[in-house]
Amino acid sequence: MNLRFKALEIAQSRTSNYVEPFGNKISEYFACNVFNDKTMEQYLSGEAYEHVQNAIHSGEKITRAIANQVAAAMKTWAMSKGATHYTHWFQPLNGLTAEKHDSFFKIKNGHAIEEFIGDALNQQRPNAASFPTGGLRSTFEARGYTAWDPSSPAFIMEIGTGKTLCIPTIFVAYTGEALDYKAPLLKSQIFLEEQSVAVCQYFDRFVTKVTPMLGCEQEFFVVDEAMYTARPDLLLTGRTLLGKPSAKGQQLDDHYFGAIPDRIYAFLLDLEQSCHKLGIPVQTRHNEVAPSQFEIVPQFEEVNISVDHNQLLMDLLNRIAKRHGLRALIHEKPFQGINGSAKHNNWSLFTNTGKNLLAPGETPRKSMLFLTFLINTLKAIHDNSDVLSACVSSAGNDLRLGHGGAPPPFISVFIGEGLTGVLEDIEKSGDDWEINESRKQELKLDIHNKIPDLLLDNTDSNRTSPIAFTGDKFEFRMVGSSHNSASPMIVMNTIVGNQLAKFKVQVDQLIKKDKLKKDTAILRVLKKMITASKPILFEGDSNSADWKKELEKRKIKFADNTPAALDSYLTPRVTELFESSGVLTGVELKARRDNLLRRYNTQFIIESNLLSTLCRNQIFPAVLKFQTAVALNLNALKNSGVGNGEYPMQQDLLSKLLLSTNHLESLINQLEKTSAIITEMSDLRKKSGRFFAEITPLMASIRDEVDTLEYYVADEVWPLPKYRELLFLW
Repeated sequence: MNLRFKALEIAQSRTSNYVEPFGNKISEYFACNVFNDKTMEQYLSGEAYEHVQNAIHSGEKITRAIANQVAAAMKTWAMSKGATHYTHWFQPLNGLTAEKHDSFFKIKNGHAIEEFIGDALNQQRPNAASFPTGGLRSTFEARGYTAWDPSSPAFIMEIGTGKTLCIPTIFVAYTGEALDYKAPLLKSQIFLEEQSVAVCQYFDRFVTKVTPMLGCEQEFFVVDEAMYTARPDLLLTGRTLLGKPSAKGQQLDDHYFGAIPDRIYAFLLDLEQSCHKLGIPVQTRHNEVAPSQFEIVPQFEEVNISVDHNQLLMDLLNRIAKRHGLRALIHEKPFQGINGSAKHNNWSLFTNTGKNLLAPGETPRKSMLFLTFLINTLKAIHDNSDVLSACVSSAGNDLRLGHGGAPPPFISVFIGEGLTGVLEDIEKSGDDWEINESRKQELKLDIHNKIPDLLLDNTDSNRTSPIAFTGDKFEFRMVGSSHNSASPMIVMNTIVGNQLAKFKVQVDQLIKKDKLKKDTAILRVLKKMITASKPILFEGDSNSADWKKELEKRKIKFADNTPAALDSYLTPRVTELFESSGVLTGVELKARRDNLLRRYNTQFIIESNLLSTLCRNQIFPAVLKFQTAVALNLNALKNSGVGNGEYPMQQDLLSKLLLSTNHLESLINQLEKTSAIITEMSDLRKKSGRFFAEITPLMASIRDEVDTLEYYVADEVWPLPKYRELLFLW
């Protein structure tokens, strides 16, 4: 029995693991492992609690004395929960999370004690030599610093019988450059808040804080662990390099929202309980479109915390799946021929007065506030579509975008017919409203009266649209399932903040120089912005041929691959955008671009080498074995005296096997030679461009040839688990 059938036997013998409910009500144990406001009030003095709250909400610096109090309280709380170690938990540029555990245990004056002081809370110095920097530092320059982020609460991670206090931190180089996702994300939030508050003051003087909010919908596949380990491509790359659905994929849509299988249900229940204990507000679980694909959806949170929670969720997915004899696949396109996985980022803005700035208000003035932020966001997306595409680009997303219902690799926005009509009315309004007070009031009332009607029709979502406005938020659908959501949120916060700053300058100039009233000035600027943003608005199927033709008419340029998309990071306009906002320097932008290119190139090197090895070590031996069996059968027929014309099927089969095998050998040789040449190149951009242009089609041709052989070779000989075994075990 080959490894494939052993794995299948193990997989079919598994049963669901019963999960003991942690509590009758989620509310009874939610965030029980989080050092949140409620816990801080219990363990901190009133003075220390107030200082921490000021640090969270207004950026006030925490003194060493207060840090010592917070550290002592954290240690007491964590040890009461059974924690023995602490770690600075951060998000380096490898897309994962990182942690270095230190024990509370110390020997002091010859005595064993447990200690955790403010200096250890505030800062650590991990050996950072092996973290990606994009060329910011040489590998021998190992010093990096992690610094406490008070705005994201500490938590206790339970792994087996061990418990560790995890402190969310930023990660910076000795020279001060950001080496992570969190530091620029926090800067982008501050920048957006400042610009948003300034614009809100036109409408509501009580708005003093604006917070970007995020909900991350996480899609993923689940396969049996035995089948996973029998597929070296899944094990080493997170996706299948060979194979496709044979008879059945997702054609019947019978998996979508179907009954959750027992094994998956037990796994998801365990996952949800672990999430809730860590304060991750997951609320929805369901089967997704593709077989063995699922989705977890949380409630909205402040962007920084939502990003932290999504990174934790991905970590928990992997850990808890193993407990159930499963593996979670977070790659954007683990299987060919069926839908890929996304991480839809739902972004909105909330004020300290409880107003969602992307939700229409109950009065004309509040509806104008809504339209101001809606139109400014559309203008920001229009003007920065290149960097929005770049921030979600990766080798995995290149495989997903534009295929299987996923949005295309260029930016367009769906806002719905009703809202489109409102914007057209504003754009087409005559100039008489600027001097006619009754006309201005009529226009404002007319706009407001239409908005309640459109809300009923505007909450639908265009699943092919890269970005969709869905009634009270923007849904960024291009984000890949394995991505750190901080990347698109850094860009979204920065471009919208930048656009709001420009908007305020234009309005103030009209008020001061042209002596226009405030509302008139706002409407005039909005009208021009609507006209300028129209090229990216599209209500139809974004993957249709008609839209691609329309792109040419609208003169919209876009990059259809990661290397080309990442070029935007080095343009003077984008550098100015991030430097003027204080979010990233030009040096940091280039480092991030170079880091992404290195990652892209490395993935191609791994995948091409593995594909070659799989073919030579597993596919060729299996095919040759089957060829031998067919040849022996032919010889037996000949020796038995059967005429040549009596066994055309066997002759044709052997001919097809020989032809396909020889062609595959030629393709493998070409792949190995080409990959070796490209791998030796030193220029990151040229290297990545050649990987995309030359290796991508070669790997696709090899896959097609192997899939043809899989169709002809006897089932009992084929060495790798097939799609029907990977996806339809439940």
